[in-house]
Amino acid sequence: MVTLDRIYTRGGDKGETSLGDGERVAKDSPRIAAIGAVNEANAAIGLARLHTTGEPDACLARIQNDLFDLGADLCTPSSGRKAEGALRVTDPQVERLEREIDRMNADLQPLKSFILPGGNAAAAHVHFASTVVRRAERLMVALKRTEPVGGPALRYINRLSDHLFVLARHLNGQGAGDVLWTPGANR
Repeated sequence: MVTLDRIYTRGGDKGETSLGDGERVAKDSPRIAAIGAVNEANAAIGLARLHTTGEPDACLARIQNDLFDLGADLCTPSSGRKAEGALRVTDPQVERLEREIDRMNADLQPLKSFILPGGNAAAAHVHFASTVVRRAERLMVALKRTEPVGGPALRYINRLSDHLFVLARHLNGQGAGDVLWTPGANR
């Protein structure tokens, strides 16, 4: 576990921060950008949870914990000094998301149009969280071009946006409250 006895350290005052292995990197490096987007996704899910209860809220709570695992995974590069034994996202976490997607999707009618983010408050917040997750995924893919990123971590973030999309439909009355796109409606 982590012990935080001081919140500010002044170590980042010159635009650098430390990774989990102690390496100093610029705060605008691709790795820190990806970690930051994962943190934003977690915060967006936290806002969504203000509007959820029951199993949807439990799913989101598990996801928030997984996103901290993902942040830890990204924070300790597999090519770094402390790579051995570092916390990593695992395939069972990805598989859990897939099972949850399949379970929720079984109750939904097939889509006949794209969906606009909205519906009720819970669904709208989950749709928003999905877009933040997609940004985190794009930044992780960009990071992978120059540095190692674990396959399970990439699969997890990809599956998570799908999960959140299906969960938003589920929260919209099994899709009955979805706001459908009408192509060219305002021409």
